[in-house]
This record gives sequence, C-alpha cells and structure tokens, in this order.
Amino acid sequence: MAGRHSGEAFVKKTVKTILRALTLLGMATVVLVLSGLGLLLIARQALKPVPGEWATSLRVGSATVEVGVPSLIWLGTTPWVSAMLDGHSLPTRAGRIHMRWQVESETLELRCSPCSIPARGLGVEAFRIDEARLSVRRRGSHLEGSLSSGNLVAAWHGTLSPQALNLKFNLPASPIRDGYALFASVIPEVRQATISGSFGFSATLALPSGNYTLKPHVDGFSVQGLGTATFMGARSTCSAGLRKSRLSTDSLLARAVLAAEDQRFFEHAGFDLVEFTSAFQRNQREGQIERGASTLSQQLARLLITGSERTPTRKLRELLYAVEMEQTLGKARILRLYLDNAPWGDGICGADAAARQYFGLRAQELDAGQAVWLAAMLHNPAMEAHQWATTGQINVARAQWVATGLRPMLRSEREELSKSLTEVVWPIPALGQ
Repeated sequence: MAGRHSGEAFVKKTVKTILRALTLLGMATVVLVLSGLGLLLIARQALKPVPGEWATSLRVGSATVEVGVPSLIWLGTTPWVSAMLDGHSLPTRAGRIHMRWQVESETLELRCSPCSIPARGLGVEAFRIDEARLSVRRRGSHLEGSLSSGNLVAAWHGTLSPQALNLKFNLPASPIRDGYALFASVIPEVRQATISGSFGFSATLALPSGNYTLKPHVDGFSVQGLGTATFMGARSTCSAGLRKSRLSTDSLLARAVLAAEDQRFFEHAGFDLVEFTSAFQRNQREGQIERGASTLSQQLARLLITGSERTPTRKLRELLYAVEMEQTLGKARILRLYLDNAPWGDGICGADAAARQYFGLRAQELDAGQAVWLAAMLHNPAMEAHQWATTGQINVARAQWVATGLRPMLRSEREELSKSLTEVVWPIPALGQ
C-alpha cells in the first residue's frame, strides 16, 4: 500500500506541475498534454475512473475532480481534442508551453522557451535551458514521440493500460559539447573549453509506481582550455603557513580517504557513472540530496574553483574541471591536492592541519585507526567535528564502513580494525581555540 500511495503522490505532482517528472529523463512530460484539458473537464463522466483504474484527483476551480489517468491521457491524445489545443499556450512552473497540432502526422507538439526543469537528485535549483520540444502521438494504446533541445533528440515510446503507463526512451550517442551548449548562457566555461566525446542514455519509467531504470553511457570525454595545469604547484588555500603535504598516495590517510570518498579513484576518468546512477536513483526516491556521487577529482574542483552551492549548474562546471584535471595533473597530484585542501570541520583544512589538531601528530604518523577516523569525517566535516567535540564520538558506523574498504589490507585485519573502532576512546578535541 505504501508504494501505491507514493505512486499516487508522484502522479499528482506530475499532472499539476507539468514538467516535474522531466527530471526522470523527460519521459513523464507526456502528461503535459493533460494540462491543456482543463476545458474538457466538463466531460466528467467520460473521465470518471472505473474500478481498478489508475486514478488521481485534479482541482478545477474550487472543486476537486476524481479522474482516471489513462482515460485522461487517451482523451488528450485523441486527434480531435489535440486539434483544439493548436495555437494555445499555458503557463506552468517549467515556463509557458506552446502547443501545435500537426495534422498530417497526427502529432501534438509542445514547446517551452525558456524552460525551467526541476532536477531532483542533482540539486536544489532547476535546470534552465533556452528551449525544449516534446512531440506526442498515440496509436491505440501505444504512445510515442521525441523530446529534444538544441541538437539533442531523444526518442520515446510507451504502452498505456488501465492500471499503468510504461515508458522507454533513448538518447543515442551524441556530442557532449551539444549537451553543454544548452547551458552556455549560465556556464561560461562552455565558451572557452574544447569539449570532446559522446554521451547518451537508455531508460524506462513506470507510472504510477515511479519505478525506473537509467543506463547512461559516456565515451571519449575530454576537456581542454580551462587552465587546470596551473594547479600543479598549488599550495593549500586554507592552511596558511603549513607546507604542502608529503603524504604519498599509499599512506594510511590517503588510502583511508579513498575508502571513504572514492573507492574507484584509480579506475575512472574524473567521473563515476556507476556511483552517479546509484546516487541519482536514491536522491530521486527521497526527493532530496541523500547521497552524493562526486569523485575525488570533482570534489577538488569544488574546493578550488566552483564552490559548494548545490545546483545542477555547479555540478556541470565541476565535471568539466574534474575531467581536465585528470588529464593535466594526474591521479597522484589530484590526491595530494585534495589532502592539502580538504575541510575537516571548525575551519580546519588540509590533512596536516587535521592530524595536528585532532591527534597532535603529523599526517604521515597516523595509525590505521586514526586515519580511518579522520577520513570518516569528510562526508560532513562540520557536523562530525561538532559531534566529536560534544560527545567524544563521530559516526562510528561510518568509520567502520571506511575501515572495511581500506586497501590493501587483509580481510581479517580490516575486520579487527572495524571492531576496534567501537572500543577506542579518542581525546575530545578543543575546537574553536
């Protein structure tokens, strides 16, 4: 029952906000057609849900009308109804939607310009693009069309039944530069960078459950022209007076940081599609940012360049810098720069500063338990520092999880290390002094 209730809530939001579900790769914008049917709600009996039909309620003026969603979609995509929408427009949260009916192909085309697209799972703000276009055509219980913006065109199709709408869509391999071109007005780096490679995706979406799959693919992604090579000799931005870290990439703290923040660091090219997909799905389910997917390279770009504002635009900028840094700096330098600049709470920045403040040691002198403890703080340094100062503990469960990922180390040693973290009592740090 809980799944059904959450599904109904999803449908209501989709119908009321029109392009809300565009975040789920755009497919639920099929429901945009429904917003143009306000003038047809006089046909309440035709739209009244039958027993067992997928239903939702719509507010029309001061009244609330219960409707069968499949019936509403069916009616809205019927040629004579769609023809009535030709030339009309309506305001939505995504922007003003303009509708055109193509008689020969029996296709309803919808265009918003500019468009604001909610991006649950990527940030608190919406994507803003100059224009998006959606085409919708129905043949019996089969729906199909395209979703496009700029030079990008994704094809979609779906099957409608009394209980559900099942959708599939695909964006074929397309130039990554064409994707970034959609945001050239808000991402200045797009105009100065040379962006190569291709990307695409395939996905499914089931309504009203909201269950979906996403399979992105990226090939040959490279970036030039952002000047990240200048960071080769950069010093810490927040630990004045401290020399650059001498930690090697195989030091205990470096290895613990990788276990905590980026376990596939030496395998990816600055971005991790596996982690992104998992995080995106969880954040979509929760309706907020519950899990990040940033690689260490992306986190370094955030620390040195883009800042930490949770917006889709910042994530896209961060990705450009991360990919170029992988090419100009290499893994070892990226890791050392991260260790020199990572925040550890209460204004503490950099591995050496953290080791001295919390344990009175140099970073390379930390033992495995101390290294894991510090690395476990990085997911939320300010909160963990406060908790340690007030309770004598950080999130022990997370520290244990980091310990289990520490490599190279025998499994028995990792298990023993994890167990020891429940018993150890570190000195409470004196922060803010």
